[in-house]
Amino acid sequence: MLKGKKFKGGAPVPHYKHTSDKETVKMDVPDRVVIPMLQHIGAPCLPAVKKGDSVKVGQVVGTSEKFVSAPIHSSVSGIVKNVSPMLYPGGFFVPTVEIEADGEQSVHESVKPPQFKGKAEFLEALKGSGLVGLGGAGFPSHIKLSPPPGKNIDILIINGAECEPFITSDYREVMENSWNIISGINIIMELLEIDKVLIGIEDNKPGALKELENVAATSDKINVVSLKSLYPQGAEKMLIYALTGRKVPPGKLPLDIGVIVMNVNSISFIAEFVKTGMPLIKKRVTVDGSAVRNPSNAEVLIGTTLGEVFEFCGGFSRPVRKVLMGGPMMGISQYSMETSVVKHTNALLAFDEKDAVLAEEGACIRCGRCVAACPMNLLPLDLSRIVENECFEELTRYNVNDCIECGCCSYSCPSKRYLVQSIRLGKEKVRAMKS
Repeated sequence: MLKGKKFKGGAPVPHYKHTSDKETVKMDVPDRVVIPMLQHIGAPCLPAVKKGDSVKVGQVVGTSEKFVSAPIHSSVSGIVKNVSPMLYPGGFFVPTVEIEADGEQSVHESVKPPQFKGKAEFLEALKGSGLVGLGGAGFPSHIKLSPPPGKNIDILIINGAECEPFITSDYREVMENSWNIISGINIIMELLEIDKVLIGIEDNKPGALKELENVAATSDKINVVSLKSLYPQGAEKMLIYALTGRKVPPGKLPLDIGVIVMNVNSISFIAEFVKTGMPLIKKRVTVDGSAVRNPSNAEVLIGTTLGEVFEFCGGFSRPVRKVLMGGPMMGISQYSMETSVVKHTNALLAFDEKDAVLAEEGACIRCGRCVAACPMNLLPLDLSRIVENECFEELTRYNVNDCIECGCCSYSCPSKRYLVQSIRLGKEKVRAMKS
């Protein structure tokens, strides 16, 4: 088996993969779904339905004419009960479509296997599926698979690293749908004329490595690569270097160095979409944390509220202090159980008081561990101090936008400095100054 390279920095975070052996359990259709019109990087969608409309499974309920966007579909059949703004976990309001399910799950007539000849027609069909990156970023997949003229793509990378603690949704996709992954790879290889595929999986997942080696054995163009278990191995730039030795320059994208990266769930969805035509309306979600009674991997319809997902997993065994969407390193704290599962939700974690408490921030001891841990070769302490002193115009000189907000600096700091929190605030300030 091929071995990947080691990238600079990173942190040896604990794994806590409690649900790795928990097969995916399908959740029943909820009584209602709450579908926000922002489930991707880029421009929000505008509601395509109004209060009182009847909708069916797979029907478009949100669209946008903007280039970086992806349509949003109903995950249930029923009646639109409300179309109104909802406070997003990012702290801003987005339009939201609330649908009362009728329990029948009638499928919309537009849902049928796509017919396409060549790359252009396939990408148009894929755009209609609403697929975005399912590893957490949410970048529209039809754009990622459309490199501009002059960009020669020679390597397709499949990301199965899943380096965040607790999350096992990618692992379960490999163990349960490995042939879909290979089928999706073959579709993209043929349409984009790519002759080399590298599947990267951390070495703490021997079952996934073995499973994909077995199904990929029929192709000499697909190689499974064992990666050192080190966070953030699954971050795009780290993964590319570990698998190819290529470095993505600051301000550039993987396609600038001839690479496309896709998550295992994204590539698997492509195979399923080509067979059925069903757009992206469901998601496997790892449900875990010290407050969860029955940690599970649940197949959830998009728009299901967090409260219903946790209830499906047995509710809570102790009082909840913090709920995260995503992992403990890069996940976003949720303000309400009425927030809903979106396309790129890969985990819901609920922690009790002991595990949720934020350590008291101490004085910097100038140890340099944050610099050593940063995989992007940044100076986290300097960035944090610039933000604290409100000298925001200095941040671009220190390449603040290169920060991937992985949290390695904060995790490695013996004084528990709130480094990544400050840097995230600084990036928001820089964006605001440019707008």
